Amino acid sequence: MKHSKPRDKSPMTWLAVTILLLFAIGAALWVPLYARAQPKLGPFPFFYWYQLMLMPVVAIAAWLSYLMLRPSRPKGTPHAPTSSGGPPLQGPEDTR
Repeated sequence: MKHSKPRDKSPMTWLAVTILLLFAIGAALWVPLYARAQPKLGPFPFFYWYQLMLMPVVAIAAWLSYLMLRPSRPKGTPHAPTSSGGPPLQGPEDTR
């Protein structure tokens, strides 16, 4: 299997991605930050609505990190094909 060489990104890009993901992970793992009941949002204590709010925030942070680190295509290059581009898969041989 052929592995492609990762494209080099600037150190500032890597720093931004690292900070973004550390913030997202740290916000979920730092339990004393949200281990309380007040303030309530309707009948929900802070513990529950903080974690529900954190899910889309972490998803957006991961998506932004992916966008910052994905390999760039040269201008005018069409989108990559949906298949792997390798040879077609071979089925079991006919044994009749």
